[in-house]
Amino acid sequence: MIGSLKETVDTAIDRLKAAAGNATEPTASSDDKPMRAELFTVSQLEQHAKTVAGWHKINEADDGGPDRLLPRLVQNEVALREAHTLLTDAVKSGARITPAAEWLIDNYHLVEEQIRTARRHLPKGYNRELPKLLNGPSAGTPRVYDIALELISHSHGRVDLEGLLAFVASYQTIQPLLLGELWAIPIMLRLALIENLRRVVANVTAGRRDRQRAGFWVERMLAVSAKEPANVVLVLADMIKESPPLTSPFVSELTSRLQGQGPALLFPLSWLEHRLAEQGNTIEQVFQLVSQSQAAHQVDISNTIGSLRFLGSTDWRDFVENTSVVERALRSDPAGVYAKMDFATRNDYRHAVEEITKRSPSTELQVAEFALDLCNQAPVTDSCQRHVGYFFVGEGRARLEKVAHVRLNPRLALRRLKGASRLLAYVGS
Repeated sequence: MIGSLKETVDTAIDRLKAAAGNATEPTASSDDKPMRAELFTVSQLEQHAKTVAGWHKINEADDGGPDRLLPRLVQNEVALREAHTLLTDAVKSGARITPAAEWLIDNYHLVEEQIRTARRHLPKGYNRELPKLLNGPSAGTPRVYDIALELISHSHGRVDLEGLLAFVASYQTIQPLLLGELWAIPIMLRLALIENLRRVVANVTAGRRDRQRAGFWVERMLAVSAKEPANVVLVLADMIKESPPLTSPFVSELTSRLQGQGPALLFPLSWLEHRLAEQGNTIEQVFQLVSQSQAAHQVDISNTIGSLRFLGSTDWRDFVENTSVVERALRSDPAGVYAKMDFATRNDYRHAVEEITKRSPSTELQVAEFALDLCNQAPVTDSCQRHVGYFFVGEGRARLEKVAHVRLNPRLALRRLKGASRLLAYVGS
């Protein structure tokens, strides 16, 4: 009996040596890693925003290019739906799931709602209207999307009004944002939060699958040890031949379920300890790493869910007016009227600034300042021309466009020529 056992073990050890060497912790790509950079305070976020603004280079010659955000949203939606199915199936089967997985299941209805909102506010071609980055990992995507990624990374998914206002205001001390970019911030934050949620959930589900695989091998070892204890080592050899990555979830599940199951299962445990030692690790350290990882995932998902709720409850009209450099300039309207107008009228004026800027080499802020200069040149007694609205939506629009060097397209030029001709014919008659 002893000779037979020794022969079996020796054969298994030979198979272990042949199969060993490939089981290592996988290296996650940057697209799989949760956005979890150094956690910053509000003052640190302000400083970082200036640094980011200094890095950013805009692609002035952008010809549109493919829409990368909408396809990514679709991919994230599919991945989150599959993860939700996997985790709910695990719960139905009576398996234990992590707190982070519970958070996703409990709040999945909110995630679905936010994805629908993101799709509704991100029509095809929307991002073509936004300045795109020329450099960095986010090259080819709207600048404002990278701003959202940076904020989320350094707040671990927790977005609030104080931090957002501070980050955007500080960024604009180096590079002012367009009005369209400010209006795009909530949708870009929503896209970035969904992206980060997918990354965190991908790690959660990967751990779930690793634990399931470990459970499969434990069940095989337990079944063999109950009948032929000496053949447990053969099952171990088969496992190593499959070469499952020795991830933290796999190791912790395998170890916790093998411990205390009898002397026949000591050999797999000894082998596992030896393999971990070769990597400079111990079973105790793996359990600690698993605990820390689960806690971090729970915080990430809870922060993300809270931030998605914040996006839905925030009045973004106030946000845009509080952060816009154009709005700040127009509030110095010499007539003192602009600041007293309702939001819709002020928004019409800002749209006029955007329209003029699109056909002019000037920036939005410069166009606003041109209008203010024309107002200041008007006689003090002329209250009409002292108001910026005269040059945005009134008779002074042509003068403002001339100062801003607006390039009229042929259709618009013809329309204005017809209008002038009709006026001349009327006056002549």
